[in-house]
Amino acid sequence: MNFLNRLFRLQENETTIRTEILAGFTTFTTMAYILVVNPSILSSTGMDTGAQLTATCIAAAFGCFFMALFANYPFALAPGMGLNAYFAYTIVLSYGYSWQTALAAVFVEGIIFILLTCINVREAIFNAIPRNMKKATSVGVGLFIAFIGLQNAGVIVADPTTCVALGNVKQVPVALALIGTVITLILAIRKVRGNLFLGILITWALGILCQLIGLYTPDVENGVYSLIPSAVMSLPPSISPVFLQMDFATNSLLDFVVIIFALLFVDLFDTIGTLMGVSQKAGMLDREGRLPRIKGALFADALATTVGAVLGTSTVTTFVESASGVTDGGRTGMTAMVTGILFLLALFFSPVITVIPSFATAPALVVVGMFMMENVVNIDFQDYTEGFPAFICILMMVIAYSISEGLVFGVLSYVLLKLFTGRKKELNPVIVVIAILFFIKLIYG
Repeated sequence: MNFLNRLFRLQENETTIRTEILAGFTTFTTMAYILVVNPSILSSTGMDTGAQLTATCIAAAFGCFFMALFANYPFALAPGMGLNAYFAYTIVLSYGYSWQTALAAVFVEGIIFILLTCINVREAIFNAIPRNMKKATSVGVGLFIAFIGLQNAGVIVADPTTCVALGNVKQVPVALALIGTVITLILAIRKVRGNLFLGILITWALGILCQLIGLYTPDVENGVYSLIPSAVMSLPPSISPVFLQMDFATNSLLDFVVIIFALLFVDLFDTIGTLMGVSQKAGMLDREGRLPRIKGALFADALATTVGAVLGTSTVTTFVESASGVTDGGRTGMTAMVTGILFLLALFFSPVITVIPSFATAPALVVVGMFMMENVVNIDFQDYTEGFPAFICILMMVIAYSISEGLVFGVLSYVLLKLFTGRKKELNPVIVVIAILFFIKLIYG
């Protein structure tokens, strides 16, 4: 116990072993969907699904361990959503590269990130983002998390006319997601420790009850799966079909560089946005809006991407769902360490982990989104050169379904408004350079 206190500085961070363990469980359960989704997406390239499950678990565990040891922050990592889709559907299926070449691009991306972290480029970008934008990012990330939760549970569905629409609340999963949200809020209001994790378990238990009495009927062909595990334990699939399978041969060096740049851009600003949003919520930023030990966090992220490519999976990045563990009280790397251990255990308990339904994790994400909205009152909306960039940053994160795109529009509007209202002295050189790069990105995609 004393060793853990010293290693993670628990007393200094006003937390306990019990709190950190609960936070780790909460973070893991809100991220567990990646164990199903990542292999499913990457298998479309011809990669072995079982090997991908093993690679995903091990890469996520390494990322969490790196974050715990190098930065002592409660941020969890895993192969990122969006980045895995770009890997599979764009690089491989659209551009025609092999998945082995795509892995090589991810590996190079990780090496570049390690170098950029060593020379403090990524840290300089983080510190250059204005304070109001950091607060807005926290709010935007919260709304983004809540939207993901509602969408995964079917409360919000795609609609060809209005883009999105309300799902059918008569459907059992949708109804359970809404009931679970109320239960989770009641637990939070009553200050029950581990309220998010308990909310997930209670909602899942209600789902199992509905299946047992016939209200919930599994239909695999339509994507409705049983909520009752078929087994408790199983041996993990071999990783050998994807391990060390990187292929650096390419017909066009320029195309390869473009692919690497796209991976770099999305990963860089998704990671920075996530770190800003979650650390702002946790009260980890200092008076100048900087995150102490950020270099360790960014190095952990970069190293995890590199190791992930070696293991045979897409870009590993800091997960926005880390906010759920932070909201549950996680304040140190012990939360990330627990999450990493659970990813390793998932290799053997995958029959249980993979049946946790998205409607059970949705309430936690919605409640976390509400908690992260608190920062909106601290944004200066009276000054439109500060308020509008914050507003558009929040808005675009949700409607563009991307943290990085929210930052693109927020930073561009911030720089333009400062320039054309005679307040260019408030701009630092780094934010101007970032805005120029964002503009180029918008023009050339």
